[in-house]
Formats: sequence, structure tokens, C-alpha cells
Amino acid sequence: MQPAFRWIAIALLALAVTGCATTDKTEGDAATMDDTNGEAVTGTGADDGTMTGEEMDGAEASGAGAEGGFTSADLEDPASPLSTRVFYFPFDSSQLSDGDTETLTAHAEYLATHPEVSVIVEGHTDERGAREYNLALGERRAQSVSDILTLNGAAGDQVTIVSYGEEKPAVNGHDEQAWSKNRRAELVYER
Repeated sequence: MQPAFRWIAIALLALAVTGCATTDKTEGDAATMDDTNGEAVTGTGADDGTMTGEEMDGAEASGAGAEGGFTSADLEDPASPLSTRVFYFPFDSSQLSDGDTETLTAHAEYLATHPEVSVIVEGHTDERGAREYNLALGERRAQSVSDILTLNGAAGDQVTIVSYGEEKPAVNGHDEQAWSKNRRAELVYER
């Protein structure tokens, strides 16, 4: 991938991520929107986004941060989002789904709290296309995953990308069912 194109892709991804993080503020009022039911909730805290002690008592923490983060055991727990380490792509695309982005955010949290752990992101394609094109597409897929990890807390030196193109199929076959399983990126943890 050319360096200029890579920076443009990273900038667009950053814009997409930050564009989703908007807040509604009502002028002259400390009201904000409650995410769960869309009703306005009035707060007594400062308008700078901080919460008072009273407000924090009623706040409910969620996700990994609420329990001190993910542990290495979560990598093997089928109920944990960290057990998902293969991410599939549409034909000729390196675009991740929203669900994949959420799962990768959990992986990023794990990496951020475990700096001794590193991960290799392997990019793969199906058999269609020229070898060189598939290597580049596999790299774009791995880079998409890497970008989500680093934008959400993983250190750059914890994440390595490699493209195998069509060289390591997950499923042998020459039909859409096989091809859909081969268009993927995989996380391989090194502990």
C-alpha cells in the first residue's frame, strides 16, 4: 500500500470513529440524552462532562473496565469477545462490520492493559484474483484490523501485520461457501 493512501485511509477511519462520538447539548440547560430510551435526563454536574460524587453513585459501569479489564483467561473463554479472533470480509473489501469493530475494541482494551502481550494480524483472501493483488488485499484487511486496535488503545509495537493473500485458505473449495471463509483476518496472540 502506498504511504499516502495509507495515511488517507487512517485519517478517514479516524474521522469515522470520531464522527460517531457526538453529544447533544441543550442550550442553557444541563440536560443530555439518555442512550437507553432517548429521554432527556437532567444532571446537576458541571457542564464539562464530569460527574459529581452523587451522580457517580448512581452510574453503572459496563464492559471490561468495570471489572478491572480482561484477563488472559478471557482469551479462551467462549463467552468472552476475546475468543473471537477471525473476522470475515465481503468480496474485494477490507471494510469491517460494526460488530467486528466492537469485538476488536475489546481486543484493544485487553492489549492496552497487557503491554507484555503482542498480536499478529494475518490478512487472507480467497483464490480469485492475481497473487500480487491478493497479497495487497490481505494487507489492507490486516491493516484495517490493526487500525481499530491501535485507535482503541493498543500500542503500535504490540501489533504486527502480515498478508498471506490466497496462500493459506481456511477452507478448500471453489465456491462461494469456501471463498467466504477464506476472506478473513485472524488475530494470533503471542504471550
